[in-house]
Amino acid sequence: MAVTLDSIRKMGFLILKMIIRFTFMFVNNMFAIPSYVLYLIALQPVRLIDSKLFWYIEGVMFKWLLAMVASWGWTAGYTVVEWGDNVHTITEDEAVMLVNHQATGDVCTLMMCLQDKGRVVQQMMWLMDHIFKYTNFGIVSLVHGDFFIRQGKAYRDQQLIFLKDHLERYYRSRDRKWIILFPEGGFLRKRRETSQLYAKKNNLPFLTHVTLPRLGATHVILKTLLAQQENGTLTGGHSPVVDRKPKGLQWVIDATIGYHSAHPMDIQTWILGYRPPTVTHVYYRIYPIKEVPMETEALTDWLYQRFVEKETLLSHFYETGAFPPPQGQKKAVSREMTLSNVWLFLVQSFAFLSGYMWYCILRYFYHCLF
Repeated sequence: MAVTLDSIRKMGFLILKMIIRFTFMFVNNMFAIPSYVLYLIALQPVRLIDSKLFWYIEGVMFKWLLAMVASWGWTAGYTVVEWGDNVHTITEDEAVMLVNHQATGDVCTLMMCLQDKGRVVQQMMWLMDHIFKYTNFGIVSLVHGDFFIRQGKAYRDQQLIFLKDHLERYYRSRDRKWIILFPEGGFLRKRRETSQLYAKKNNLPFLTHVTLPRLGATHVILKTLLAQQENGTLTGGHSPVVDRKPKGLQWVIDATIGYHSAHPMDIQTWILGYRPPTVTHVYYRIYPIKEVPMETEALTDWLYQRFVEKETLLSHFYETGAFPPPQGQKKAVSREMTLSNVWLFLVQSFAFLSGYMWYCILRYFYHCLF
């Protein structure tokens, strides 16, 4: 194929755009993340006086940081369309969200599509692979109280004990509402073959677009939160307070992410923007917690059935470009998720102004001391 002058120009423009986007993202992180940490250090007296107010402020700043990540995709034309149940109606309730996992872009997609769901982002807790602890965003997740889970048989039992302890210490004491987890425990491309071999060996459903979920973390989360709900909330450590019991865990949200032509998005794409504008689709189905069985065997069957349904949903989506209508309805209704450009600009501006402010403060103290 002949290389034309026009194609060279387009390639040069694309490379220049990627360099500019990466530079902006890098500088943005250098300003925003240290500012987040320094604000929370400065607010430690507030934590001692009113911990609820402290974690509210922390949640607001956490949401702003995630909005910055969402803006990388938004400015590249990567948008989200939502299907199924309307989760806006339960944003003030406690919920566990189960999400299929295909690539690192799944996390970015959730950071975007949950931005317009009230206070969900500032009050949610993530379960993610321990490797994310060592990324630039790791310090933010550690402070926020997310849980990093280590994969592998050698660590499984120990990690589930750590998870239970983490939930008892931090979930309600920090006024968390939603927990986001990927039950498959890894990316689709890495786990599919192993999952299919396991399914064949154990006479379980053969899945192509998702893998069989790993069950331990989901079991622990549901049983721990329901136990807390029955016994009272926690204000810190392991001290129960039974006289101000919340509504407690009310919902399980089954979220299914579908990409155009089954081509998942990764975080490099979000940062560099080299992929043409595309729409990611998210399908929600909400289950009342009373409909979710808690006995181990029954809960295992229930979780497997959810991923069989995901397989059906994604098969229909990849064939037709749309998710199927809910049972009893003739047509599926989609909702385009939007972000405010003005709000994103204000959030970014606050990050850069904060970074400059902290630079001046630290420089002043440095000169005073030395």
